[in-house]
Amino acid sequence: MAPEPLTDDEIAARLADLPGWERTGNAITRTYRHSYHETVHLAMYVAAKAREVGHHPDIHITWQRIRFDITTHDAGHRLTAKDFELAHHIDAIATGHGAEPV
Repeated sequence: MAPEPLTDDEIAARLADLPGWERTGNAITRTYRHSYHETVHLAMYVAAKAREVGHHPDIHITWQRIRFDITTHDAGHRLTAKDFELAHHIDAIATGHGAEPV
């Protein structure tokens, strides 16, 4: 069974607890800066955590930038609590890898 989508008010409240994350349509996004090779490393660590928690972000790597887009695909590409939980994990991993928020 798919997770329950959040209301706009619930999304706004959860975003207030995640500085640097922005809502973009039915996803939340955040970009970090680091060397190219470190962004690839970061993506691997995030992918491992995502597998562990049973949820995954879309990961976009460009020169010295990595962006994470999170939405719950099996909830009709709507935001759920799982998205915000994963965002907290991503922030912790990025901080641990020395990535700088953009």
